[in-house]
Amino acid sequence: MVRESFDEVPEFVRAAGHPLRWQIIGELATSDRNVRDLTARVRRPQNLVSYHLGQLRKARLINGRRSSADGRDTYYRLDLARCSELLAATGGALHPVLRLTPPPAPPQADRDGARVLFLCTGNSSRSQMAEAFLRHRGGATVSAYSAGSHPKPVHPHAVAAMAEYGIDLTGAQSKHLDIYADQTFGQVITLCDRVREVCPEFGGCPPSAHWSTPDPAGDPDGYPAFQRVAAELAERVDFLLHALAVPPLQEES
Repeated sequence: MVRESFDEVPEFVRAAGHPLRWQIIGELATSDRNVRDLTARVRRPQNLVSYHLGQLRKARLINGRRSSADGRDTYYRLDLARCSELLAATGGALHPVLRLTPPPAPPQADRDGARVLFLCTGNSSRSQMAEAFLRHRGGATVSAYSAGSHPKPVHPHAVAAMAEYGIDLTGAQSKHLDIYADQTFGQVITLCDRVREVCPEFGGCPPSAHWSTPDPAGDPDGYPAFQRVAAELAERVDFLLHALAVPPLQEES
């Protein structure tokens, strides 16, 4: 059967097709960022960046979360899972053979870039959970670590939430980020907005990313807040594993 009309533009194309919106999506694919960061990186006026962020939020490609360091600020996150769904639909709308299939399990990561350090304030829940997910799902292909700027004991709700994924955190110990000051990592990921503002430099100047994740210990919802954070981190770590498995681009000689 011949398709007679292409009047219905796929949702992803409508939302991401503008050059500036595509640039913003590219920036958010590697790290959560606020408007100030994005304005500096895309080199466009703040009001224009804010407008296009609004369009991307309307399309539910990104979501925003108030900063725990400065409540006047908002960190934006790209919803990679929704992007994957919409891209699959976009390919299928053009031709059935272009329908995307779920990616296979990531291949082994490059060992030089597979030392990952997660940081938050207390090293009591978020960074511990991220470290455990990466170690559990990456196996021998990655080395995962975590620390905090003001360590405190691992939260029992974090232990319980990870147990739902078959991961045992009972022996986890919180650590101060200073113990890693002289070590080299392939990537440093901050999960707390406050720590992002004070994160020190590490050996080799590794690339950094920010995952703006709410502190479940401060959520009045109690244990369900830890379950939500665990689910979010599980998804983000899965995407991270695929990113770690991609070799860096080589500069042409």
